Amino acid sequence: MSAPERIPARRVTGRDALDLLTRGELHVEGQIRDASNAVLLCRVSHGDREAACVYKPVRGERPLWDFPDGTLAQREVAAFEVSEALGWGLVPPTVLRDGPYGEGMCQLWIDTPEEPAEDSRLLALVDAEEPGEGWKAVGFAEVGEGRTALLVHADDARLRRLSVLDAVINNGDRKGGHLLVDGERLYGIDHGVTFNTEDKLRTLLWGWAGEPLTEEATGALDALRGRLAEGEPLADRLAALITPAELEAVRERVAALLKSGRHREPSGEWPAIPWPPI
Repeated sequence: MSAPERIPARRVTGRDALDLLTRGELHVEGQIRDASNAVLLCRVSHGDREAACVYKPVRGERPLWDFPDGTLAQREVAAFEVSEALGWGLVPPTVLRDGPYGEGMCQLWIDTPEEPAEDSRLLALVDAEEPGEGWKAVGFAEVGEGRTALLVHADDARLRRLSVLDAVINNGDRKGGHLLVDGERLYGIDHGVTFNTEDKLRTLLWGWAGEPLTEEATGALDALRGRLAEGEPLADRLAALITPAELEAVRERVAALLKSGRHREPSGEWPAIPWPPI
């Protein structure tokens, strides 16, 4: 999706993006109407810097019975913090701040092409029993008129990292529409339903289920385990965003991944794939 024409496409990255999102003035330019919660498209400016961003005010959230504590906005920021701690930069720069409609999540807009190139596709439905080379099977999906097709995702190192992040934050809604590609960078967005203490992992990225974690992943998880220790800066930041029980559950999920040395598998007690999947 491309940013509206009125929102400048000037690019900021890293600490500059976080500083701009935190200190800049928000100007609401539009709204994403098909979102379940209020999602406002904004321009953020500070001095000579300007960028497009998404602002999700807390007052626009619909209460969820299974996420009674805190806000979805806080969980989005917590997901960014964990992503950064893993060192993979899989979540766009995200902050919690005041805006025109009160406190909310503010996230840098990621510009993506309307029609991705054929060789950059991450998901596909194929009329086959097995995935082709370079693809991993998710499962069969109904495509109408009594027909089924095999849902597959790319055997892509970036997606594999994202599957590990989702297991850590217990993402209950990893849909295809939440995957954004900006050049060589892959981002995941929409992390409001994360960090539950109960196992709620729902994702399209089951292709590596049960397979050994990469050395890169185990190294990142081991470093994350240290950063989650009580008194560490990351643990303190997360403690301000999620509950003590949810923070302890993050530590337990990281420890479980390191102990097993394998990618998560569906629990069988919760729908494994989100609906709609895309």
